[in-house]
Amino acid sequence: MNYDVLIIGCGVTGASCAYTLAQHRLRIGILEASNDVANGTTKANSAIVHAGYDPEPGTKMARLNVRGTARMGELCKRLDVPYANIGSFVLSLSEQDDAHVKALYERGLANGVPGLRVLSGEEARAMDPGISPELRCALWAPSAGIVNPWELCLALAETAVRNGAELHLSTPVTAIEREDGLWKLRTPKGEFRAPYVLNCAGVAADRIAALVGDESFRIQPTKGEYFLLDKSEGHRVEHVIFQCPSELGKGVLVTPTVHGNLLVGPNAQRTTADDTSNTAAGLAFVRASALRSVPGINFRDNIRNFAGVRANSDCEDFIIRESEAAPGFIHFAGIRSPGLSAAPAFGEEALALLRAAGLKAEKKENYIDSRRRIRFHELSDAEKNEMIRKDPRWGRVICRCETVTEGEIAEALHSPIPPVSVNGVKRRVGAGMGRCQGGFCGPRVQEIVARELGLDPTQVLMDWEGTWVLCGETKGGAKA
Repeated sequence: MNYDVLIIGCGVTGASCAYTLAQHRLRIGILEASNDVANGTTKANSAIVHAGYDPEPGTKMARLNVRGTARMGELCKRLDVPYANIGSFVLSLSEQDDAHVKALYERGLANGVPGLRVLSGEEARAMDPGISPELRCALWAPSAGIVNPWELCLALAETAVRNGAELHLSTPVTAIEREDGLWKLRTPKGEFRAPYVLNCAGVAADRIAALVGDESFRIQPTKGEYFLLDKSEGHRVEHVIFQCPSELGKGVLVTPTVHGNLLVGPNAQRTTADDTSNTAAGLAFVRASALRSVPGINFRDNIRNFAGVRANSDCEDFIIRESEAAPGFIHFAGIRSPGLSAAPAFGEEALALLRAAGLKAEKKENYIDSRRRIRFHELSDAEKNEMIRKDPRWGRVICRCETVTEGEIAEALHSPIPPVSVNGVKRRVGAGMGRCQGGFCGPRVQEIVARELGLDPTQVLMDWEGTWVLCGETKGGAKA
């Protein structure tokens, strides 16, 4: 199959690039190794929109962070993605931290971060009483916020698909060759060709680069572990609470989520690309660190632990450039924090690099640039009654914790990028995200997935390929 541009990877970076490119008269192909979008780092991170005071001035990271954060609110409004501009604090809990807070303030000013202030401990605690009484001072960044990262990715990808981009799931790239001026990408689903390729492969970006003879960088996968606390803890603090960052990351944070929970984490541990395990030692470190910032956290209300792997690299900046070893092959690699914050700016960056490499891209006169998702629990009574009148499935609540109806699940299963797993449904409509974590609604969701997609129940996955929930019988009659 021939395309004008191929994008490898459909996390939030690849989805952002696809979203912008699909607004032009181009044939866009997206190759995603997983069976769903947002199924790597994008679904397991801190969900923070950073203000932009942390990156070194003059870096791509600084420029794209500030630009992406400034655009995040409007983008999320247009694509109907949950987002809240709640602001953030960086806490000083020691004399050494005082100097670090001042340095971050000066760096933020150099980066053009709006509204930064250094507050006294009393001023900060007046705004957010949950913060430690040991607080000495704090950096206040009003432009920071929180977002639903996987829904942002899904919204960008869905909009790209509705504008003509072609998404190929479960399509890992195994080999790349140069032939007649085109890049030929081999996958288990056949060959894909294009003169231009965007490498947005996350923790696999260095492996993809190596396939074209580019070994100019190395990804150093770094695991972060988290606590997700029940909504009963969701208002423990009202802002994003950071500690002073280190060379491994921005430290353990405490933050509300757009769903009303409290998120605590992460630590930072070098690991392998597929290690998303939780450890007792890692979680103990996260817990102890978080209690220094917010001593009142009730960890008995924890409803889930998870871990994500971020694509740290041996470069201090984002690796966003055309490969010197491979013309027309453009890297978006080493996209670690603040990658999510910078995502709204990635698409234009990709377009500029592609044009510099020779791509002719004419903008479409008419393209789809909005998205709406019906969330039943947000409707008025009159609107709910009207939905139920049209389709009784909207009146059958499947997920009691989050008030998700059968109508919402069925609609997701027939969307531009339908889920193929129970967790895929969870990421689209929230069924299973509540206190019981799918203990009540999981079997019902599985039944609906099987029915709507015409699958045998034993074919329904929990998440990745091979994660079957049910098994059948062996030929000998024994249960499998």
